[in-house]
Amino acid sequence: MQRKGVTTAKAGTAVRGPEDTQAPRPLVAPVGTTRNVPTAGAVPRIEMNQGEPEHRHFPRAQLATHFDLWVEDDAGGRRFSAGLTSVNVSVSGAFLASTFFLPMGTVVRARFALEEGAAPVEARAEIVREERGPEDQGRSGFALRFLDFSGQTEVALARLFLGMRLRAFTEDYLKSQRARSLPNELERVIDVMAAWELLKATTPGDPWRGE
Repeated sequence: MQRKGVTTAKAGTAVRGPEDTQAPRPLVAPVGTTRNVPTAGAVPRIEMNQGEPEHRHFPRAQLATHFDLWVEDDAGGRRFSAGLTSVNVSVSGAFLASTFFLPMGTVVRARFALEEGAAPVEARAEIVREERGPEDQGRSGFALRFLDFSGQTEVALARLFLGMRLRAFTEDYLKSQRARSLPNELERVIDVMAAWELLKATTPGDPWRGE
């Protein structure tokens, strides 16, 4: 379907014009699912970076979640929009399953949620890599490298990888005599942060990888 001033995608991909501003739909089954796309609704599997430049030194989560993607025109409107599903996500980028492709280097806006009912992550991203293999032989889609985020929504991404470890550390530390002796919640938060940074500085390993 073609609207004036808006380019839409084909091949079964959900597309919308600028007037459609629905909230992101997390954990949906991808269109044209390949053998490399994670199962929707499953607990994400955390993997080490396997050399993809958009992930840098961060681990990635095998996660199928809905991405609203659009390209803005000079006036701030949308000249292209589509709905895609992720294959994996990291703090620095994502790979989206797709049967259509945009030029390398295209800067897009993205909105997605990591779990049902969660506030969406909003980012500006650049297309940095594509894979066009047949679905029965591999995955088809393109990789995004996040350039910046809106409203500190990147914290939701960080919690995907660090949340369980931070929760366990905080719960344990708050039971300590020192934490119980502090006068208020703010002082306890500052103390927990200082203790976490001290642990990182004095313990070998990388907390992003659960080491």
